[in-house]
Amino acid sequence: MFRRWRVACVSLVLLGLGARAASGQNPFPGKAKAAKAGESEFRINCALCHGLGARGGGRGPDLTRAQKKHVHSDAEMFQVISNGIPGTAMPANGTNGQGVGMTEEEIWQIITYIRSQEIKAPAQTVGNQGHGKELFYGDANCSLCHMVDGKGGRLGPELTSVGGSRTRDAIIDSVRNPSGKLAWGLTEGTKEFPQEYESVTVVTTDGKEIKGVTMNEDSFSVQIMDTSEQIHLLEKSKLRSFQKTRQSAMPKYGVDILKDKDLQDIVAYLVGVGAK
Repeated sequence: MFRRWRVACVSLVLLGLGARAASGQNPFPGKAKAAKAGESEFRINCALCHGLGARGGGRGPDLTRAQKKHVHSDAEMFQVISNGIPGTAMPANGTNGQGVGMTEEEIWQIITYIRSQEIKAPAQTVGNQGHGKELFYGDANCSLCHMVDGKGGRLGPELTSVGGSRTRDAIIDSVRNPSGKLAWGLTEGTKEFPQEYESVTVVTTDGKEIKGVTMNEDSFSVQIMDTSEQIHLLEKSKLRSFQKTRQSAMPKYGVDILKDKDLQDIVAYLVGVGAK
């Protein structure tokens, strides 16, 4: 009798969880065991883009922030993980070649894990966004190579969304140590930015030296943007020399060039833009 009662109770619990999931409600809110299982699923399926601890990577946003760009509720997060976001790098469940397709239960566990990692209170504002914008387009010369909201240079990565996808510390590290994530041996998915930001120097048959970054490359040709943002399409067989390096074209900004306070202001500007 007791065994039948216990089985019946377990069945009712499972039915309750299923009903909550079917209604778009997370069946595991605040459950430590579900969050732990979700952490394992997150590492397999999500960390490549969103980073360990869900703190953001080169391709996916920081998910520890209480305010998110595309979702607010658990139900909306479930739909995004299941179906992806058209026009972005966020793929539908099971279509990105990383990990495997997840069950509905596993998706809810991931959501529970993400919620457990959220910083509930908004982070205290650090830096002056207005001054940071002035520096970005002025004395710090960031806009010579980087574009934000359609304004700026093209030689370096576009930074409109970087403040929403990466932590403050990660952005600061990229400025202080720009070659750090371009090291040999890192796979494309774990590099800070894709291959078009590899530095390259070529010498043409007539002795002309061209320095810049690779935009596209195959076995026979290479497309290079030089430091003046001119595009060159070159046949490799007709080059005297072709040399690539993982040394970033971006100079290292030490505190002697860019003070900590000024860098904090620039990061504050990028975070403000990225949050829109």
